[in-house]
Amino acid sequence: MGNTIIEKIIMKNAGLSQVKPGDIVTVNVDRVMIHDIFIPFVADKFEEMGFTRLWDPDKVVLIYDHLVPASQVDDTRHFRIGNEFVDKYGMKNIHRADGICHQLMTEAGYVKPGDVVFGTDSHTTTYGCVGAFSSGIGYTEMASILGTGQMWVRVPETIKVKVTGTLPDNVTSKDIILKLIGDLTAAGATYKALEFTGDTIENMSVASRMTMANMAIEAGAKCALFTPDEKTAQYCEITLDDFQKSLVGDADAQYAQVIEYDASKIVPVLACPSLVDNIKPVEELKGTKIDQVFIGSCTNGRLEDLHMAAHILKGKKVAPFVKLIVTPASRKIYRQALADGTLEILVDSGAIVTHPGCGLCCGRTGGILSDGERVVATNNRNFLGRMGTNKVEIFLASPKTAAASAIAGEITFAN
Repeated sequence: MGNTIIEKIIMKNAGLSQVKPGDIVTVNVDRVMIHDIFIPFVADKFEEMGFTRLWDPDKVVLIYDHLVPASQVDDTRHFRIGNEFVDKYGMKNIHRADGICHQLMTEAGYVKPGDVVFGTDSHTTTYGCVGAFSSGIGYTEMASILGTGQMWVRVPETIKVKVTGTLPDNVTSKDIILKLIGDLTAAGATYKALEFTGDTIENMSVASRMTMANMAIEAGAKCALFTPDEKTAQYCEITLDDFQKSLVGDADAQYAQVIEYDASKIVPVLACPSLVDNIKPVEELKGTKIDQVFIGSCTNGRLEDLHMAAHILKGKKVAPFVKLIVTPASRKIYRQALADGTLEILVDSGAIVTHPGCGLCCGRTGGILSDGERVVATNNRNFLGRMGTNKVEIFLASPKTAAASAIAGEITFAN
């Protein structure tokens, strides 16, 4: 019997000749990520468990991104405790305001195809874009890994998602993943792996795959996986070894479900308030007035996304009384967009460009909204109170749809 990608990764990591869904396996962790919100809790639990040293300081990454810059008095306590933990246990991989954790983990080379990675954030599924098994955990599990370097997992069932054909010009990978979440529902992939395949996927950039892996958790998935290819190797600045090249679902692998899409038939969609699986075609909501547009986050804050927006906004202006906020996902992306003229185009259109970080996505700095306001945003969640008060309406969209809507002052799609 053949194996899925997640089964191959777990087998190789644990030194097993075969695994099946439901098996409980102890894996050796290749890398962990802790962000600023969770570091005080991880630090407390780590010492409560009696650990006196990290299993491997070089495999631990601490990233300050959600609370940067501080927007509440207590935020600085997180920074202080994080800094004390770093000094006490000899950590070296620290990022202070360099960008969003999920962007940095692959961009900075911390994650490679076939790795097993855990992070204190649900969107840790993002690293599946390069063929890694990555998943979010709580602070108790993280403290345990910091002391032991190991974690137990239950081998997930896999849902195979095959996308073939050419996407329409106004459709992106964001529309594909939103459609999938709508079809599966928010609980439809609970503790399952999503394995993406098909020529549409093969033709995608790593950035586009990253968007899809990022949002896999919105259907409840344990992880999302893409087969590593030459684009992956170039992005990760590596040469794929035989194991990494083998990370493709076997023809005779057992899948819990197979879902197939014809890319040419996918249309621009929105996740409507206030559930990520409340998916509707943009066409049905065309003309709905908006107050703000947000382009950024670990879902759609990459250079590719800023290029999409700039292409639509070039020579045009944001509608009167509409705020367009753009947040690059990292300092590197910020600099690239500055160097190639993208930021100039966005600013000329009327956009407000902020420092790299989580900011508005998690309702912190940079443009939170108030009662009755409506926002089209490229991030990953539209829950009540996510980006302001619980009377804010959040519509999740692709960068193309968001940029077109900013110009129109109402929900619309790019032509």
